[in-house]
Amino acid sequence: MHYGNSSSEPRPTTARVQPAGLVPPGETPPAEDGISGTLPRDIRYNQSRGWAKAPLTLILLLVLLFAAGFIGYAVGIGI
Repeated sequence: MHYGNSSSEPRPTTARVQPAGLVPPGETPPAEDGISGTLPRDIRYNQSRGWAKAPLTLILLLVLLFAAGFIGYAVGIGI
C-alpha cells in the first residue's frame, strides 16, 4: 500500500479557500481507508470457544428454579 502523496508537485502550506468559503476539491484529504488496518496481523490469539459448562449449568439451574417457583405459586403450593 502506498500512503504517500502521489502528486509530483509540492503542495502549498496554506489551503486555498474560495470566496464562498468552500474548499476546492484538490485541497481536501482523501477518504478513510476503513478499519481493516485495526485488526491484528495474526488471528491465532485466544478466541472464545463458547460458553463453559459450569456457567451454562448454573444459568439453567436458576431458570428451572424460577420456573418451578412460578408453577408452584400458580398451583398454590409455594416453594
